[in-house]
Amino acid sequence: MVRLSDLYDLLRMTLGAFLIAAGFNLFLIPHQLLSGGLSGISMMVGYFTGWNIGLLYFLINLPVLIWGWIVIGKRFIVLSIVSVLATTVFLQLIPDISINSDPIIGAVFGGSLLGLGSGLSLRTGGSSGGFDIIGSILTRRRDYPLGMILFILNSTVVLALGFMLNWDLALCSMLSIFIAGLVVDTIHIRHVKVTAFIVTSKRKEIAGRLLALPRGVTVIKTEGAYSQSQHEMLMTVTTRYELAELRKIIKETDPKAFVNIVETVAVIGEFRKLQ
Repeated sequence: MVRLSDLYDLLRMTLGAFLIAAGFNLFLIPHQLLSGGLSGISMMVGYFTGWNIGLLYFLINLPVLIWGWIVIGKRFIVLSIVSVLATTVFLQLIPDISINSDPIIGAVFGGSLLGLGSGLSLRTGGSSGGFDIIGSILTRRRDYPLGMILFILNSTVVLALGFMLNWDLALCSMLSIFIAGLVVDTIHIRHVKVTAFIVTSKRKEIAGRLLALPRGVTVIKTEGAYSQSQHEMLMTVTTRYELAELRKIIKETDPKAFVNIVETVAVIGEFRKLQ
Protein backbone atom coordinates (compact mmCIF):
# COMPACT_ATOMS: atom_id res chain seq x y z
CA MET A 1 0.00 0.00 0.00
CA VAL A 2 1.42 3.38 -1.04
CA ARG A 3 1.14 5.98 1.70
CA LEU A 4 0.83 9.72 1.26
CA SER A 5 4.20 10.16 2.98
CA ASP A 6 5.82 7.88 0.37
CA LEU A 7 4.44 10.03 -2.45
CA TYR A 8 5.73 13.12 -0.67
CA ASP A 9 9.20 11.54 -0.43
CA LEU A 10 9.15 10.71 -4.15
CA LEU A 11 8.15 14.30 -4.93
CA ARG A 12 11.04 15.64 -2.86
CA MET A 13 13.51 13.29 -4.55
CA THR A 14 12.21 14.38 -7.95
CA LEU A 15 12.57 18.05 -7.00
CA GLY A 16 16.13 17.38 -5.83
CA ALA A 17 16.88 15.67 -9.16
CA PHE A 18 15.50 18.66 -11.06
CA LEU A 19 17.75 21.06 -9.13
CA ILE A 20 20.78 18.88 -9.82
CA ALA A 21 20.01 18.62 -13.54
CA ALA A 22 19.41 22.39 -13.73
CA GLY A 23 22.77 23.02 -12.08
CA PHE A 24 24.43 20.76 -14.62
CA ASN A 25 22.80 21.99 -17.84
CA LEU A 26 22.41 25.68 -17.04
CA PHE A 27 25.64 26.47 -15.19
CA LEU A 28 28.32 23.77 -15.16
CA ILE A 29 28.21 21.96 -18.51
CA PRO A 30 28.01 25.13 -20.69
CA HIS A 31 31.32 26.28 -19.13
CA GLN A 32 32.81 22.74 -19.15
CA LEU A 33 33.01 22.71 -15.36
CA LEU A 34 32.85 19.59 -13.21
CA SER A 35 30.83 18.55 -10.20
CA GLY A 36 32.06 16.16 -7.56
CA GLY A 37 31.58 12.39 -7.51
CA LEU A 38 30.61 10.12 -10.36
CA SER A 39 28.74 12.94 -12.10
CA GLY A 40 32.08 14.74 -12.49
CA ILE A 41 33.52 11.64 -14.15
CA SER A 42 30.55 11.47 -16.53
CA MET A 43 31.07 15.16 -17.41
CA MET A 44 34.78 14.61 -18.02
CA VAL A 45 34.10 11.69 -20.35
CA GLY A 46 31.35 13.64 -22.11
CA TYR A 47 33.58 16.68 -22.72
CA PHE A 48 36.28 14.62 -24.44
CA THR A 49 34.09 12.16 -26.35
CA GLY A 50 30.99 14.20 -27.15
CA TRP A 51 28.78 11.47 -25.71
CA ASN A 52 25.51 12.32 -23.96
CA ILE A 53 26.40 13.30 -20.38
CA GLY A 54 22.94 12.37 -19.06
CA LEU A 55 23.26 8.81 -20.34
CA LEU A 56 26.85 8.60 -19.08
CA TYR A 57 25.62 9.76 -15.68
CA PHE A 58 23.12 6.90 -15.60
CA LEU A 59 25.53 4.24 -16.91
CA ILE A 60 28.31 5.17 -14.47
CA ASN A 61 25.87 5.17 -11.54
CA LEU A 62 24.26 1.87 -12.56
CA PRO A 63 26.90 -0.52 -11.11
CA VAL A 64 27.02 1.51 -7.89
CA LEU A 65 23.21 1.31 -7.58
CA ILE A 66 23.34 -2.46 -8.13
CA TRP A 67 26.10 -2.77 -5.52
CA GLY A 68 24.05 -0.71 -3.08
CA TRP A 69 20.93 -2.78 -3.76
CA ILE A 70 22.84 -5.97 -2.89
CA VAL A 71 24.61 -4.60 0.20
CA ILE A 72 22.08 -2.08 1.54
CA GLY A 73 18.74 -2.62 -0.16
CA LYS A 74 15.42 -1.15 0.97
CA ARG A 75 14.46 2.51 1.22
CA PHE A 76 17.79 4.32 0.79
CA ILE A 77 18.65 2.66 -2.51
CA VAL A 78 15.06 2.81 -3.84
CA LEU A 79 15.00 6.57 -3.32
CA SER A 80 18.50 6.87 -4.79
CA ILE A 81 17.39 4.98 -7.90
CA VAL A 82 14.48 7.41 -8.24
CA SER A 83 16.91 10.33 -7.98
CA VAL A 84 19.34 8.97 -10.59
CA LEU A 85 16.56 8.09 -13.05
CA ALA A 86 14.84 11.47 -12.60
CA THR A 87 18.13 13.34 -12.98
CA THR A 88 18.86 11.41 -16.20
CA VAL A 89 15.44 12.35 -17.60
CA PHE A 90 15.75 16.02 -16.59
CA LEU A 91 19.21 16.19 -18.19
CA GLN A 92 17.52 15.32 -21.48
CA LEU A 93 14.66 17.79 -20.99
CA ILE A 94 16.46 20.87 -19.66
CA PRO A 95 18.30 22.64 -22.52
CA ASP A 96 22.09 22.68 -22.32
CA ILE A 97 22.45 26.45 -22.61
CA SER A 98 24.53 29.02 -20.78
CA ILE A 99 22.51 31.70 -19.00
CA ASN A 100 25.65 33.58 -17.93
CA SER A 101 29.04 34.32 -19.46
CA ASP A 102 31.28 34.09 -16.39
CA PRO A 103 32.54 30.59 -15.33
CA ILE A 104 32.93 31.76 -11.72
CA ILE A 105 29.27 32.76 -11.53
CA GLY A 106 28.41 29.45 -13.16
CA ALA A 107 30.44 27.62 -10.51
CA VAL A 108 28.74 29.49 -7.65
CA PHE A 109 25.16 29.04 -8.84
CA GLY A 110 25.75 25.57 -10.25
CA GLY A 111 27.31 24.42 -6.98
CA SER A 112 24.44 25.96 -5.01
CA LEU A 113 21.82 24.10 -7.06
CA LEU A 114 23.74 20.82 -6.74
CA GLY A 115 24.03 21.31 -2.98
CA LEU A 116 20.31 22.05 -2.68
CA GLY A 117 19.37 18.98 -4.71
CA SER A 118 21.79 16.64 -2.94
CA GLY A 119 20.92 17.98 0.51
CA LEU A 120 17.20 17.59 -0.16
CA SER A 121 17.79 14.00 -1.28
CA LEU A 122 19.75 13.19 1.88
CA ARG A 123 17.13 14.76 4.15
CA THR A 124 14.46 12.67 2.44
CA GLY A 125 16.38 9.47 3.14
CA GLY A 126 18.02 8.76 -0.20
CA SER A 127 20.90 10.19 -2.19
CA SER A 128 21.73 11.59 -5.60
CA GLY A 129 23.79 8.47 -6.35
CA GLY A 130 27.52 8.16 -6.86
CA PHE A 131 29.86 8.63 -3.93
CA ASP A 132 26.96 8.97 -1.45
CA ILE A 133 26.03 5.32 -2.04
CA ILE A 134 29.67 4.25 -1.82
CA GLY A 135 29.96 6.25 1.39
CA SER A 136 26.86 4.58 2.84
CA ILE A 137 28.27 1.13 2.06
CA LEU A 138 31.70 1.87 3.49
CA THR A 139 30.49 3.52 6.69
CA ARG A 140 28.15 0.61 7.47
CA ARG A 141 31.08 -1.78 7.80
CA ARG A 142 34.08 0.24 8.99
CA ASP A 143 34.91 3.62 10.46
CA TYR A 144 36.59 4.79 7.26
CA PRO A 145 37.96 8.35 6.95
CA LEU A 146 35.31 8.92 4.31
CA GLY A 147 35.80 12.68 4.05
CA MET A 148 39.43 12.21 3.05
CA ILE A 149 38.57 9.41 0.59
CA LEU A 150 35.95 11.57 -1.16
CA PHE A 151 38.32 14.54 -1.18
CA ILE A 152 41.02 12.48 -2.89
CA LEU A 153 38.59 11.08 -5.48
CA ASN A 154 37.12 14.50 -6.29
CA SER A 155 40.57 16.09 -6.44
CA THR A 156 41.75 13.43 -8.88
CA VAL A 157 38.90 14.23 -11.27
CA VAL A 158 39.48 17.99 -11.02
CA LEU A 159 43.26 17.66 -11.48
CA ALA A 160 42.64 15.57 -14.58
CA LEU A 161 40.54 18.42 -15.98
CA GLY A 162 43.34 20.85 -15.25
CA PHE A 163 46.02 18.78 -16.94
CA MET A 164 43.90 17.81 -19.95
CA LEU A 165 41.90 20.98 -20.59
CA ASN A 166 42.27 24.18 -18.57
CA TRP A 167 43.46 25.07 -15.07
CA ASP A 168 41.04 28.00 -14.79
CA LEU A 169 38.16 25.58 -15.38
CA ALA A 170 39.64 23.16 -12.86
CA LEU A 171 39.83 25.87 -10.18
CA CYS A 172 36.25 26.97 -10.91
CA SER A 173 35.19 23.33 -10.60
CA MET A 174 36.84 23.15 -7.17
CA LEU A 175 34.87 26.25 -6.19
CA SER A 176 31.64 24.61 -7.36
CA ILE A 177 32.35 21.40 -5.40
CA PHE A 178 33.22 23.43 -2.28
CA ILE A 179 30.01 25.47 -2.46
CA ALA A 180 27.91 22.36 -3.09
CA GLY A 181 29.43 20.78 0.03
CA LEU A 182 28.67 23.87 2.14
CA VAL A 183 25.04 23.90 1.00
CA VAL A 184 24.64 20.17 1.73
CA ASP A 185 26.12 20.70 5.21
CA THR A 186 23.66 23.55 5.83
CA ILE A 187 20.63 21.52 4.75
CA HIS A 188 21.71 18.18 6.23
CA ILE A 189 24.70 17.54 8.52
CA ARG A 190 28.45 18.00 8.22
CA HIS A 191 29.84 14.87 9.88
CA VAL A 192 29.49 11.40 8.37
CA LYS A 193 28.56 9.85 11.72
CA VAL A 194 26.18 11.08 14.42
CA THR A 195 25.12 9.87 17.85
CA ALA A 196 21.45 9.96 18.80
CA PHE A 197 20.24 10.04 22.42
CA ILE A 198 16.54 9.13 22.56
CA VAL A 199 14.44 9.51 25.72
CA THR A 200 11.23 7.59 25.12
CA SER A 201 8.44 5.69 26.84
CA LYS A 202 8.44 3.17 23.96
CA ARG A 203 11.91 1.81 24.37
CA LYS A 204 11.25 -1.72 23.11
CA GLU A 205 9.44 -0.61 19.95
CA ILE A 206 12.07 1.93 18.90
CA ALA A 207 15.00 -0.33 19.84
CA GLY A 208 13.49 -3.18 17.82
CA ARG A 209 13.20 -1.03 14.70
CA LEU A 210 16.70 0.41 15.12
CA LEU A 211 18.21 -3.05 15.50
CA ALA A 212 16.54 -4.03 12.22
CA LEU A 213 18.53 -1.35 10.30
CA PRO A 214 20.80 -2.91 11.71
CA ARG A 215 22.53 -0.73 14.31
CA GLY A 216 23.75 -1.35 17.83
CA VAL A 217 21.66 0.31 20.55
CA THR A 218 22.58 0.96 24.20
CA VAL A 219 19.86 1.34 26.87
CA ILE A 220 20.64 3.84 29.65
CA LYS A 221 18.51 4.24 32.78
CA THR A 222 17.65 7.90 33.42
CA GLU A 223 15.61 9.96 35.87
CA GLY A 224 13.88 13.29 35.29
CA ALA A 225 15.36 15.92 37.62
CA TYR A 226 12.06 17.77 38.05
CA SER A 227 9.51 14.95 37.89
CA GLN A 228 11.86 12.35 39.44
CA SER A 229 10.21 9.80 37.16
CA GLN A 230 12.19 6.92 35.69
CA HIS A 231 12.92 6.81 31.96
CA GLU A 232 15.00 4.75 29.58
CA MET A 233 17.28 6.46 27.08
CA LEU A 234 18.52 4.81 23.91
CA MET A 235 21.91 5.69 22.48
CA THR A 236 22.91 4.71 18.95
CA VAL A 237 25.60 5.76 16.47
CA THR A 238 24.48 6.03 12.87
CA THR A 239 25.59 7.65 9.62
CA ARG A 240 24.38 10.75 7.79
CA TYR A 241 22.89 8.46 5.15
CA GLU A 242 20.64 6.70 7.69
CA LEU A 243 19.68 9.79 9.70
CA ALA A 244 16.47 10.40 7.74
CA GLU A 245 15.37 6.81 8.40
CA LEU A 246 16.14 7.27 12.12
CA ARG A 247 14.00 10.41 12.24
CA LYS A 248 11.17 8.59 10.47
CA ILE A 249 11.29 5.65 12.90
CA ILE A 250 11.13 7.92 15.95
CA LYS A 251 8.34 10.07 14.50
CA GLU A 252 6.21 7.03 13.65
CA THR A 253 6.86 5.12 16.87
CA ASP A 254 6.89 7.84 19.52
CA PRO A 255 6.29 11.42 18.32
CA LYS A 256 6.68 12.67 21.91
CA ALA A 257 10.19 11.24 22.31
CA PHE A 258 12.97 13.67 23.25
CA VAL A 259 15.89 13.27 20.85
CA ASN A 260 19.33 14.86 20.96
CA ILE A 261 21.50 14.28 17.89
CA VAL A 262 25.17 15.22 18.13
CA GLU A 263 27.94 15.00 15.57
CA THR A 264 30.45 12.21 16.11
CA VAL A 265 34.06 12.97 15.22
CA ALA A 266 35.35 9.40 15.51
CA VAL A 267 34.31 5.93 16.64
CA ILE A 268 36.77 3.64 18.44
CA GLY A 269 35.86 -0.04 18.46
CA GLU A 270 33.30 -2.00 16.45
CA PHE A 271 31.17 -0.05 13.99
CA ARG A 272 29.89 -2.36 11.31
CA LYS A 273 26.80 -4.07 10.06
CA LEU A 274 25.62 -6.64 12.57
CA GLN A 275 25.74 -10.25 11.39
